[in-house]
Amino acid sequence: MLSPIVAPFGSWQSPITSDLIVAESIGLGEIIFDNNDIYWLEKRPKEQGRNVLIKRTANGEIIEITPQPFNVRTRVHEYGGGSFLVVNGVIYFVNFQDQRIYHQFPNEDPKPLTIKNQLRYADFILDSDHHRLISVSEDHNSEEEPQNCLISININTGEIHPLVSGDDFYSSPRLNPDGTKLAWISWNHPNMPWDETKLWLATVQEDGSLTDIKCIAGGNNESVSEPKWSPDGQLYFSSDQSNWWNLYCYTSRGNTTPLFPLTAEFSYPHWVFGLSTYSFISNNKIICTFTQDGQWYLASLDIPNKQLSLLDTPYTNIASIHVNHHQVVLIVGSATEPNSAIHLNLELGKITVLKQSSKIEIDKGYVSSPELVTFPTSSKLTAYGWYYPPTNKNYTEPDGELPPLFVKSHGGPTAAASPSFSLKIQYWTSRGFAYFDVNYGGSTGFGREYRQRLNEQWGIVDVDDCINGAKYLVNQGKADGDRLIISGGSAGGYTTLAALTFRHTFKAGASYYGVSDLETLAKDTHK
Repeated sequence: MLSPIVAPFGSWQSPITSDLIVAESIGLGEIIFDNNDIYWLEKRPKEQGRNVLIKRTANGEIIEITPQPFNVRTRVHEYGGGSFLVVNGVIYFVNFQDQRIYHQFPNEDPKPLTIKNQLRYADFILDSDHHRLISVSEDHNSEEEPQNCLISININTGEIHPLVSGDDFYSSPRLNPDGTKLAWISWNHPNMPWDETKLWLATVQEDGSLTDIKCIAGGNNESVSEPKWSPDGQLYFSSDQSNWWNLYCYTSRGNTTPLFPLTAEFSYPHWVFGLSTYSFISNNKIICTFTQDGQWYLASLDIPNKQLSLLDTPYTNIASIHVNHHQVVLIVGSATEPNSAIHLNLELGKITVLKQSSKIEIDKGYVSSPELVTFPTSSKLTAYGWYYPPTNKNYTEPDGELPPLFVKSHGGPTAAASPSFSLKIQYWTSRGFAYFDVNYGGSTGFGREYRQRLNEQWGIVDVDDCINGAKYLVNQGKADGDRLIISGGSAGGYTTLAALTFRHTFKAGASYYGVSDLETLAKDTHK
């Protein structure tokens, strides 16, 4: 075995090229069960970003469902999500180009259900008793701000009727098992859904109308999300009333009860529709995911006994959980493997990879593993990040040299840096750069108070945290203080620009589609 070449950090040759990063990669999302069949979305860069619905049958056959040129994607709230539904083999989906809902029967081509208009649809469910979809709708017919509401859509005629309106935003309409109760979420300006939302409950009459509408949770600076019904008709949801997004049950007596209080987050900020961080095995057991210190865990929650048991998996980022008896499907990522859609058999403890986002295999000798860093920052507070040391099996540094440090400020701003495998990060670390992915104040996964640090402090708290994190690593001997770099996109692009303009810590930086003028952003951004 050859000895490593001694060469300065940043000069190392690497097999991870820019072409390799974009080659044969896809996005994965919104994985669900329909009976024993599994469906998920693939976003394909080679098809101009087209989102294709894929089906895996119970016998393992893979079928591409939506033909060219259909693109399964909704533009409600612009960020989308919740773009398709499958019930007993019948598919309903939103086509990106015209934003109409199409329905598709087995072995048939898609046919439009809704007419061409200025309505957008998302997060729909089937109300089979009334032969309709219940959907979030966003009306762009006016030059004024788009109007959002809940509507019903007749699945035979496409006829639309309003159900609930009056608030600025709606999401998550959910019917109980016997179709007699409907729950949903709403919120109003100036709140974002991670600031304050309300959970509503109504009775569904025989004619499909809603009565006895009442708010049962949320409001008063509380963010509620992900309402779901158990098989026996109990309503569950996530709330951050304790500072952490924990799971709660709404009882028949009108009370809300926490399932398992924990200093951890069992939910995400609601940027998109269709999020699913928990699902029912039975009336008394839930499969869920939660995050602590920026890392996600998969667990089983025994509701009556209030016992949370971790499930042993190699994954550090977990999303889109759906359960069918003892079968679980989800989207996962780890520190050393690309994101994947997987199937987990709980009885056998067997994991089957359904699809990987990338077919590329990288020699582990070029892969840097992240280390959680907790560091002091301004106002005597603590912040977090993931540090990746330079890693390349063919090289080593000259004695006494410290690596240049690439500091990443994520977008969002309520997003979070996670220790998931990224070729973009490995591109730099395999060339001899250290990399620091910062969870600055405002990031999700550390409680409501941490998420609110950025309120009225954008360009201050985030910049402080990026700078203080970099200085901490320099003091720990993990980076060269004279070779610090910062980059970020969107909100993180603004952080990058502010750090380079108003401070003198970083020698270079790159802002990708970054916000550069807050007044223009406020005037021109979508609802």
